[in-house]
Amino acid sequence: MALRLNSTVNTFPSHQLMPSSSSKSRNFRSPRIFMASTLHSDSSKETEKMKKTHCPPRESHVQVTHSMPPEHLEIFSSLEEWADENILVHLKPVEKCWQAQDFLPAPESEGFYEQVNELRERAKEIPDDYFVVLVGDMITEEALPTYQTMLNTLDGVRDETGASLTSWARWTRAWTAEENRHGDLLNKYLYLSGRVDMKQIEKTIQYLIGSGMDPKTENNPYLGFIYTSFQERATFISHGNTARQAKEHGDMKLAQICGTIASDEKRHETAYTKIVEKLFEIDPNGTVLALADMMKKKISMPAHLMYDGQDDNLFEHFSAVAQRLEVYTAKDYADILEFLVGRWKVEELSGLSGEGRRAQDFVCGLPPRIRRLEERAQGRAKKSSSVPFSWLFGREIVV
Repeated sequence: MALRLNSTVNTFPSHQLMPSSSSKSRNFRSPRIFMASTLHSDSSKETEKMKKTHCPPRESHVQVTHSMPPEHLEIFSSLEEWADENILVHLKPVEKCWQAQDFLPAPESEGFYEQVNELRERAKEIPDDYFVVLVGDMITEEALPTYQTMLNTLDGVRDETGASLTSWARWTRAWTAEENRHGDLLNKYLYLSGRVDMKQIEKTIQYLIGSGMDPKTENNPYLGFIYTSFQERATFISHGNTARQAKEHGDMKLAQICGTIASDEKRHETAYTKIVEKLFEIDPNGTVLALADMMKKKISMPAHLMYDGQDDNLFEHFSAVAQRLEVYTAKDYADILEFLVGRWKVEELSGLSGEGRRAQDFVCGLPPRIRRLEERAQGRAKKSSSVPFSWLFGREIVV
């Protein structure tokens, strides 16, 4: 979800993972930097063409790649056995996993049409703004190919062959397979509900996968696993809140659907936070610097390049509805950081370098600062306006 926290997160200097007394070793970032390939200048004809065929124009910025010092690759090689024993256990055998069909009308049943009608009758009682958030959550889940690609950019843990037997590669593939059920289930529910414009939703998914994502993780597994820890908790919160609100609207089956997905996200959050916890144990200085670096840059949401072919500000509008319905808010952003700081015992770290201590102070002090800024922003909030959502056949929704 879009969070306007620039004044909060840009106050901390750029960090290195492992500061050193030598100037050469301190310059840990790779010289390989690129302009973001999905970001365009409004003035060029090529931009207009790309806007119509692939994605909307974006503000240009420099992308950093391979920022982890090569010597840190050994850390992740040495954690192979640990990951096998401590991370893969958070996956479920396929035969014990739920599948989308467990929650949907059975097409082979004689009562199929009756079951679909019952689903549609329940859906009629749910307001449009809720469907905006549910559709946005589903589209985010459906961009799963991008997230697997992102994990496979990370040095030292990527799946080098597509079928590698390393613990890291097996985790990435099995995590992807479990996550794949989320988009499947929500997509089929929304299709059967009759409440949304499925073609516009399908176009949005295609645009989003084509646009990719830019989480600023720099091929660096320190940054990557911090990012995924934050994101899994964010999706756990979001799906949990859509479950609660579906129950309030009287659709217990939809509440079960969203709650089941939230439970998966919680299990995956546990795995990713354990990885970062282990990095804090092995390399507390480098890990706290990485955490501060990610928070300085802000945690961008996976669907931040969302586009439907019409609305250049679709993600911001979707996020505004989610904020208004309290499905995912700026307060949640601060709460997640505070939770992770506590989970990783960041305040208790000792033996840090001077830069590490500054990073520690920054991260530990950030949640209350975010909350204060959000309170001020709410006080200055402009009057609500309405925008049309193509997902709902152009009906206007308050943002």
